[in-house]
Amino acid sequence: MNVIDRLKTEILTGDGAVGTMLYAKGVSLDSNFEHLNLVRPALVQELADEYVAVGAQVIETNTFGANWTKLSAIGLGHKVADINAAGVRIARQAARQGRDVLVAGSVGPLSRGKGDERELESDEMREIFRCQCQALATEGIDLFMLETFSSLKQLMAAIQAAGETGLPVCASMAFLEGGRSGDGTTVEQFSQSMETAGTDIIGANCGAGPLELANVVRRLAALSTRPIAAYANSGFPEYREGRYIYRATPDYFAAMAVEMAEAGATLIGGCCGTTPEHIAAVSRALKTHRPVPRPQPQLTDVMETGRTIQTGAASFLDEWGRRKIITVELDPPKGMDCSRIIEGSRRLKQAGVDAINLAENPLARPRMGNIALGSLIQQQVGIEVIVHITGRDRNLIGMQSDLMGASLMGIRSILAVTGDPATMGDHAGAKSVFDLHSFTLIKLLSDLNRGVNAIGNPIGRGTGFTIGAAFNPNTSNTLVQVERLQKKVANGAVFAQTQPVYDPAVFLDALHLTHACNIPVLPGIMPLVSERNAAFLHNEVPGISIPDPVLARMKGLEKEAGVREGLAIAREFIDATFEAVGGYYLIPPFGKVELALELVEYIHTRERKSI
Repeated sequence: MNVIDRLKTEILTGDGAVGTMLYAKGVSLDSNFEHLNLVRPALVQELADEYVAVGAQVIETNTFGANWTKLSAIGLGHKVADINAAGVRIARQAARQGRDVLVAGSVGPLSRGKGDERELESDEMREIFRCQCQALATEGIDLFMLETFSSLKQLMAAIQAAGETGLPVCASMAFLEGGRSGDGTTVEQFSQSMETAGTDIIGANCGAGPLELANVVRRLAALSTRPIAAYANSGFPEYREGRYIYRATPDYFAAMAVEMAEAGATLIGGCCGTTPEHIAAVSRALKTHRPVPRPQPQLTDVMETGRTIQTGAASFLDEWGRRKIITVELDPPKGMDCSRIIEGSRRLKQAGVDAINLAENPLARPRMGNIALGSLIQQQVGIEVIVHITGRDRNLIGMQSDLMGASLMGIRSILAVTGDPATMGDHAGAKSVFDLHSFTLIKLLSDLNRGVNAIGNPIGRGTGFTIGAAFNPNTSNTLVQVERLQKKVANGAVFAQTQPVYDPAVFLDALHLTHACNIPVLPGIMPLVSERNAAFLHNEVPGISIPDPVLARMKGLEKEAGVREGLAIAREFIDATFEAVGGYYLIPPFGKVELALELVEYIHTRERKSI
């Protein structure tokens, strides 16, 4: 009898955590647990045998992360089929020790390299999942357990790949408090998507603890007639003496398992922190229980329309199209003295500049925090500040906190960038975070503007940010950069600033290609000051490319002569692009405000002459 038939009359007990137990058996956290299928199969077998011995009726293969994205990152991409096949053999051997024990092929989400902005397309994800699923199916599993997914898009790709094998599929998402997954998917949206996909079993695992998961089961039971799987964590972990300890006792976990069964779950096991003792208690508690009658599913509209919060705040872009908009980038100080940047901002405002850009620790070297500094400049100078925010320095939690705080402090404009990796900087022990890259950061800013956080929970009001994106025309394949900008606009960007450009033809061509984006694009202008400066920018700074004719003009020049020629090149760029653009983004080197002031005056003079 297959799993679907059994779930009509039985409540099956699943197994518990794999990683938790392998760690408890002495495997270090930095080891690849799936690779143990090949190098320490006896240890994996021992754990699987323990779960069967205490009453698990469905055991999973040790293949949760055995996909190409995770294995290739450690040089094992060529072992995908071998590791998955070995995982099935180990689980099947354990299943033979019990009575009517089923083997579920565990498939977890794909990973992304830190700082990697490119997101896999659906067909690419499907192919990666297909390789894993085919290996599991060929070796002889009874069903697929697609688990701990926080992205509905990834889960749908995995469902399609697993469904091609003809085996039953259980699809499970990790829901956090409030019943939303990491990408903001609600229980209701998940249920509707699973109905569309035709998944055999739906469920939830990981995320929050058993109490919250019981609430998710109730919501799923009211929405669908499909069998429901529930694999809760053993509560929330506590860090104690170098280890994470899960505090939920086996008795408490078993009591919550009964509650999940009474709510409608028919496949109940454990996730992070659960042990054979927890599963033994669940097995005993569920022995006399049978599936409960399910009510007729409620019809509900799960579509959520995002609402843009209008703050009424002015933006530096308000005059776009009526006059040239000028923004200028100044470097935050490396120490605590911000008098120079305050004075520079004041002079630029008096000259008619619309906004000051503040980069965030450029080249991964620490400077004063630009959110606090930006707020101070706005208060003391009265000029808008565009704060650059990177995905390098904050995790998803800290990012949301800081962005809400930035809104509270009056920051209105954000330029979202991925950021230079920490390895570029001068702090050898620093590590990049990159929970977010430029695309996902823009999406988060857009969500915050709609009044919800990253998982869709309300934050009270919208943040009201004017969202900017970086655009680099200095590449051999401009169309790739255009596609990137289009995606950023789709995620919520409403203006773009470019890296410094020195070839007007290159910029004008890129401007033409981005016309369909229909957003303001400000070309970056960084005046050169010497031959050495030009050579450094061209050879060492990512995103900057200086044409050979410009390098030739700077050859042998330094000091005043270099500055004069650099300004001449900048003016020629302005002349060549003046009729095509609505504004400029000036980046004076070394914080030389005087260079920016000269170009500001030149732009204003050109404007007066054109009237």
